[in-house]
Amino acid sequence: MATSQPPLRLTSHRNLVYRLVFSTLTGRTVHISQIRASSPTNPGLAAHEISFLRLLESVTNGAQMEISYTGTILVYKPGLITGSSSGTAASTGGVIRHELPAGCTRGVSYFLIPLCLMAPFSKAPIKVLFTGPGVITSSTPNGDMSVDSVRTAILPLFNQFGIFNNIELRVLRRSNPGPNGRGGGGEVQLVFGHQVRLPKTLHLMNAGKIKRIRGVAYSVGVAASNNARMIDVARGILNPLSPDTYIFSDVSSAPMVPAHDKNNPSAKKKIGLGFGLSLVAESSTGCLFSADVASPPSGGQPPEDIGKACAYQLLETISKGGCVPPAAMPTMLGLMTMGSEDVGRIQVGREVLADENVIQLARDLAQFGAPGWGLRDAPGENPDGDIIISVVGRGIGNVGRKVA
Repeated sequence: MATSQPPLRLTSHRNLVYRLVFSTLTGRTVHISQIRASSPTNPGLAAHEISFLRLLESVTNGAQMEISYTGTILVYKPGLITGSSSGTAASTGGVIRHELPAGCTRGVSYFLIPLCLMAPFSKAPIKVLFTGPGVITSSTPNGDMSVDSVRTAILPLFNQFGIFNNIELRVLRRSNPGPNGRGGGGEVQLVFGHQVRLPKTLHLMNAGKIKRIRGVAYSVGVAASNNARMIDVARGILNPLSPDTYIFSDVSSAPMVPAHDKNNPSAKKKIGLGFGLSLVAESSTGCLFSADVASPPSGGQPPEDIGKACAYQLLETISKGGCVPPAAMPTMLGLMTMGSEDVGRIQVGREVLADENVIQLARDLAQFGAPGWGLRDAPGENPDGDIIISVVGRGIGNVGRKVA
C-alpha cells in the first residue's frame, strides 16, 4: 500500500511565498517553523503572508493549512490548482475577488508573480481581481516591482516556454504606498488563460544588444507635470545610449477608501498619492531588464530625482550581464524546473547568481527534489564572466490537464 511522504521541514519566513508555490506544484506537504520567532513585537506570519495563503486557498481545491497560536509554525498540505472553475468564483462570473487588508505593506506584484508561476499548471483559467484598501500598484520600499513592470518584463517571459495565449494584466485603479507605506486602494485584474501540460525546454544563452527602451511614468492624485519632469530627466540619460526610447505618461486621480468615523459612517479619504517611473529595456534576442522607482510614502523627493534614479537603476541591471535580471529568476528557473525531463540552459551574470534570493531559491528547489544546477563559464568571449546554469526538468507539469 502506498504511503504518503512525510512533510518537508523548513525554517524561517525567507522565501515563504515560493516555498508554498513549489509545494503546490509538486504536491509536497511542508512544515515551516521559526517564522519570525525572535521578533519581540511582531512574531509569526505577517498580514501579507496570511493574505497569500487565502489566495492559495481560492485558486486550489483541497488545500489544508494549520497555523500555530503564535503564527510561528505553518503546516501546508497542497491541493489541486483549479483556477477560477470552482468555489465562489463560479458564482461571480469566474472571477476570484481577492481583497488585501489596509495594513498591507507589499506591492500587488508580491502576489502576482507567484500566482503567474502557478497559472500555467491550473486546471482552468485563472481570473483574479485584486481589490481592497491594501492594493499598491507602484513599486514599494520593500523591493516589490510595479504592476507595469510585471506586465512588460515578467509576463512576456512566458513566451519563451510556449505560454502566450490569453494573458492579460489590467490596472483598473492606480495607487502608491499610503501613510507609513501601508495600503493604497488600487485595483488590478489578472487574466491567465493559457494552461499547458509541460513548459517547453528553454535554451537562452545570448543576451544580445539593447534595441529599445519603454516605460510608464505615473502620477496618482498629484500634478501631471511630475510625469513630464521624470520623463525629461530619464530620457536625457537614456537617449544617448538608445535612441529608440519611449515613455508613456499616465495620470489618474487618487483612490478613495473608507475612513472609519462614528460620526460619519460613510466617510472616505484619499490614499495612495504619489508618482513613479517604470522602465523596461528589450534586447535583440528578447531578453528584458526592468527598473522601478516611486516616490517615498513620506514625500519630499522631487520627480527629477525619481527619473534619474530609475534610469541609472536600469543601466545597473543591464550591466550585471546575462539574459535574466534578479527579479525574473524565480519565474524562469521555476518553469525550467517544472518542465519536461530535459536539460535547459540559461545564461546569467555572476552578480545575479550571487544574489541571496537566488541562492535561497536553489536551496529550496533542491529540498523539493529538483536536481542540483550545473554551473559553467559561458563559452566564447566572456568579458563579464557570465555563468551558464543547466537545469534538469522534473517533468511534473499540469496534473489537472488531461490533454497536451
